[in-house]
Amino acid sequence: MNVQVSFNQQVIETERFDLRPLRRSDQGLIEMYAGDKRVALNTLSIPHPLPPGVIEAFIARALAEPRDEDVWVMDGTKSDSSEVMGLISLTRLDRNQTEVGYWVAPAFWNTHLASDAVQALIETNPLGNDTMFAAVFHDNPASAKVLTNAGFVYLGDAETYCLARDATVPTWTYSRKL
Repeated sequence: MNVQVSFNQQVIETERFDLRPLRRSDQGLIEMYAGDKRVALNTLSIPHPLPPGVIEAFIARALAEPRDEDVWVMDGTKSDSSEVMGLISLTRLDRNQTEVGYWVAPAFWNTHLASDAVQALIETNPLGNDTMFAAVFHDNPASAKVLTNAGFVYLGDAETYCLARDATVPTWTYSRKL
């Protein structure tokens, strides 16, 4: 795995895709995928339907300095795939911990893309964290499997608000010591 630093954020190279910082030019593809109800319903913060300006503001926050969250694009151009296949992020918490969040465009579901992206973040540990956390909705067992396959351990149940569902949704919470 090769790692480069770009805009104070590492570019993480894997065999079939790169995790790279967002670019303003990613807006169109992110809007297309994030506008898919199936994607929005499995995230905390993507509204559905997707209002104008949401992704533009998201990209601006991701490019800002300082920021609380580093966001990487799953870029498949090195293997003749889409420039944006999904996103993965690390949100800074206290005590040298982060929370992992990710979504994959439906066209790339069941390709182990999320698993490979999570594993790449664990292996490179770009923020030098001691622990990573993640939470997934109870009705998204595929994302839970991504985490357990990457060595995350189940901590317990919780609930959180989902913007697209306009409801509080039960979650499973996981952690991974690094």
